[in-house]
Amino acid sequence: MTPEQNDVLTSVGAGTRMGELLRRYWFPIAASSELPAGSSKPVKVLGESLVLFRTTAGKLGLIAERCRHRGSSLRCGHIDDEGISCPYHGWKYDASGKCLSMPAEAVQKPALLKRATTAAYPAEELGGLVFAYLGPQPSPLLPRYDLFVMDNVIRDIGYAMIPCNWLQIMENSVDPTHVEWLHGHHMAEQRKKQQLPVPTHYARHHTRIGFDLFEYGIVKRRVLEGGSENDDDWKVGHPLIFPCTLRVGTQGQHRFQIRVPVDDTHTLHFWYSCYQPAEGKTAPPQESIPMYEVPWLDADGNFLTDFVDGGDIMAWVTQGPVAERSPEMLTSSDKGIVLYRQLLLDQADQVDSGRDPMGVIRCAQTNSRIDFSQEKNKFRSGASFLREAIEMSHVRYSPMKQQIIELLGNA
Repeated sequence: MTPEQNDVLTSVGAGTRMGELLRRYWFPIAASSELPAGSSKPVKVLGESLVLFRTTAGKLGLIAERCRHRGSSLRCGHIDDEGISCPYHGWKYDASGKCLSMPAEAVQKPALLKRATTAAYPAEELGGLVFAYLGPQPSPLLPRYDLFVMDNVIRDIGYAMIPCNWLQIMENSVDPTHVEWLHGHHMAEQRKKQQLPVPTHYARHHTRIGFDLFEYGIVKRRVLEGGSENDDDWKVGHPLIFPCTLRVGTQGQHRFQIRVPVDDTHTLHFWYSCYQPAEGKTAPPQESIPMYEVPWLDADGNFLTDFVDGGDIMAWVTQGPVAERSPEMLTSSDKGIVLYRQLLLDQADQVDSGRDPMGVIRCAQTNSRIDFSQEKNKFRSGASFLREAIEMSHVRYSPMKQQIIELLGNA
């Protein structure tokens, strides 16, 4: 791959090929719990600096962060039932970006107010997350993926800001062989040094890997030593939901890993999790979905590699802010990465020709609930792997960890 080809695949700004492709999809930018009525939050997505706010009447707004007047940030603006006012001179904007008032002007001239209109984007809530759409109108429907609308579960949301390009994170999702070394051997060594229990399932070697395109992305499959194509790891597999989401889990644990390109060198990573009790059991009521930060560096700035997600983050970040792909040596085990890169280019071609790329939803009937495959007996290890998946993953940082253990104990 040439540096120029790498730039095409990694750049997310407006007008770039990937930037225009990614702008055809909704991305989560915050948790609903972060934004009570009358509050605001600065966000950056696809290279654009924005401010997300909720009016005192409960309406969401997502507009350019800087005021059209003198460029001051709206992040500290005053919010009322109409919109948000710049803290510098009070220019007020509503959720559509329309300037409603200029307090210093004796006469509020309609033409002047119209000229002050600022960039604004749709924002919607689903499943405890706030999503944004930065693409052309009319906007597609916000996809009602199964985990966002599933009943009888408890949920939590982990997050981390990761200082590297989104593509090297997503390529990890179609690289199944890293599991046996990074999470099997390397993590085991790190945990031994700390006298912690070591993983017993991740190190199983693969005998076959496979990737299948489907309506919403790529299904990843593996056959492990001692296993067969009748095992869930091959027969069911789990999907990369195009363009930037991975679905993983086992038994009553279900999770989306959502990678939001902030700019070319930063990615906001969400772990959106649902925990489901055994059939016939009822999950306790949940008034709000907690959000928690997943640390990946210790107090001395060293990578935390004694848990699965910390190992992944170490591998992503140490490839550099934007991985250089010209020197790489791809082999037969990297065919999933090649498939994903080609899929990105193919879908960018769709956008170039004026068509929707894969997975964009415009039919309400199709969008009632979109279900995805999920292994129930991953690694053919049942509850044994489920315990490791809790103790050796980001879940160890969840404020709901004990509640999760108790709920899944019933499963």
